[in-house]
Amino acid sequence: MNVLHEITPLGENDFMYVADRHKKEFTYPIHNHEIFELNFVENGAGCQRIIGDSTEVISNLDLVLITSPDLEHAWEQYECHSEDIHEVTIQFRMDFESPVTPFNTNPFKSILTMLTRAKRGLAFPQEAILTVYHRIIRLSKIEEGFLAVQELFAILYDLSKFDNAKELASSAFAKVEMDSDTKRVLKVKNYIDEHYREEISLEQLSNIAGMSPAAFSRYFKLRTGKNISEYIVDIRLGHASRRLIDTTDAVSEICWATGFNTLSNFNRLFRKRKGCNPTEFREKYQKTKVII
Repeated sequence: MNVLHEITPLGENDFMYVADRHKKEFTYPIHNHEIFELNFVENGAGCQRIIGDSTEVISNLDLVLITSPDLEHAWEQYECHSEDIHEVTIQFRMDFESPVTPFNTNPFKSILTMLTRAKRGLAFPQEAILTVYHRIIRLSKIEEGFLAVQELFAILYDLSKFDNAKELASSAFAKVEMDSDTKRVLKVKNYIDEHYREEISLEQLSNIAGMSPAAFSRYFKLRTGKNISEYIVDIRLGHASRRLIDTTDAVSEICWATGFNTLSNFNRLFRKRKGCNPTEFREKYQKTKVII
């Protein structure tokens, strides 16, 4: 099976496209596309948002930025009973990884950080949404192209100031290279990503970091917001989720291949993190996929 690859309406010389629509249900299947997307949903409480291996039921206001061409996403009806769902989708082109891009300069530093994080899908907190949502709604009514682009950059800049925006898909699932503000943490993350199928001990990782196990545990939690065991489980589950979607391998085979030592433990952790068991996760994606 293949995820539907959306061909967007942007022409070769177009920078952005804004779709402002009211509807009664979400019907578009899970998909991806080459260009970036900022998607705002109002009156969609109860809808289920799927971004990679992240599945969440949204509240009345939802705002997500996606900057990876390979990251599958969809908003499904689920338990949403609204008769007037308001959705504004902003799709735009932006090359923020070129060595000559202005995003490497200081004025754009916070936007660059945000766009990089959004490769995994980035959900903004309610206070961020309330700061910009009136401007997002007005964006589709700005007829002068330059002014519309200027307003989009202003919206992105304001959103980039909210450090508490949440990355959605796991780095393993989204196939995003890990980055870190410290070489120690980066070396450890790279080791985990290469050896997640094997037994990994705290002693091994603390030796890589050149610290005592106790000191490294505190240091890693401070830098990543997760303890070592939580991080390793998330990496393994990300790879397992990817294989559930991309292959027809048995659940038990995926369990052993991604570093879990018992099937019961794999099922328990999967349900705890994803809200469903591995088989249900696979079936959900099969229902929303399109063969092309």
